[in-house]
Amino acid sequence: MKLTSVRYLVGNGFKNIWLNKLMSIASVGVLVACMSVIGLAVALSINIDKTLSNLEQENVVMVYFDDRNSALYSDNNLSNSQGGTYNDITEDDYTIHTFEDAILLCAEIEKLDNVASVKYFSSEDALIRTMESMTEEQKKYYRDFLYEDEYGNPMPCGARVTFKNLEKFDETIESIEALKGVDDTTSSKDLAEKVTAIKKAIYIIGFWIVAILLLISLMIVSNTIRVTMYNRKLEISIMKAVGATDSFVRLPFMIEGITIGLLSAVITSVILYFVYNAVDGAIINSLGLTSLIPFFEFFWIIFGIFAAIGCFAGLFSSAFMINKYLRKEGSEFRAL
Repeated sequence: MKLTSVRYLVGNGFKNIWLNKLMSIASVGVLVACMSVIGLAVALSINIDKTLSNLEQENVVMVYFDDRNSALYSDNNLSNSQGGTYNDITEDDYTIHTFEDAILLCAEIEKLDNVASVKYFSSEDALIRTMESMTEEQKKYYRDFLYEDEYGNPMPCGARVTFKNLEKFDETIESIEALKGVDDTTSSKDLAEKVTAIKKAIYIIGFWIVAILLLISLMIVSNTIRVTMYNRKLEISIMKAVGATDSFVRLPFMIEGITIGLLSAVITSVILYFVYNAVDGAIINSLGLTSLIPFFEFFWIIFGIFAAIGCFAGLFSSAFMINKYLRKEGSEFRAL
């Protein structure tokens, strides 16, 4: 196709928008409304996902190592004790003998695919953490137990582990517990399951919102293209009668549809920017909460979604309507 023909067809596409400006404005308005709802849903989803990701990082799994304290104060050793004393243990009864052994085990844990971070803690650190979670009466009892016991601190060393993806929580725990030198793990499994369920629900709801509003957008743009097409029915008939190809007839309407979609994307992005910043300011001033994620951190994601929806709605609607029209009116074109 020659450059002059392309210019003519593109110009016709823009001219159609101007000639049917009321329908075009209506189409842009409906598309902006649909995209705004989609944009708010996406922005909300991004912020919730970020919050849940932070919550995931706080959902720490405590991994306790098989060291001397672990072996000494194991249930098996305590049940076999006689006269209030513990059975003697040897180095063969436990795996982690030195600080270096513990660090090597931490490195092995960190190599697992779903592990985000590993932080080693000594038996002294574990004791301090345990004491901080106790009431004063519990602390007194625990101190008496420690001071009277010949072995002192009963807490084993270990590591605090965070995961990248809580959906793989169980399999990651299994992988950790399978490592030689790991004695036990404690975690907030219920919290992990709740976080995973919330994330899945957000994705499902977001998908259906986008799907329904996209369908509405297709219908609106289709109606605009249909009005334009019937207004130019005689012109199309003449073009077909003198040998114009279907592509030549189709292109101006496709340009019109894409232009309406992209124009709606730009307008929606601007509106959403001001609405989002206003909501962010209201949250900070009224509720005193942490601010939302800055809009420009995900602006291109939002605009990309809008542009894709606009182009798809315009392109699909125009192509579908003109093809349908050309098939039905083909005999009339030939008669001319």
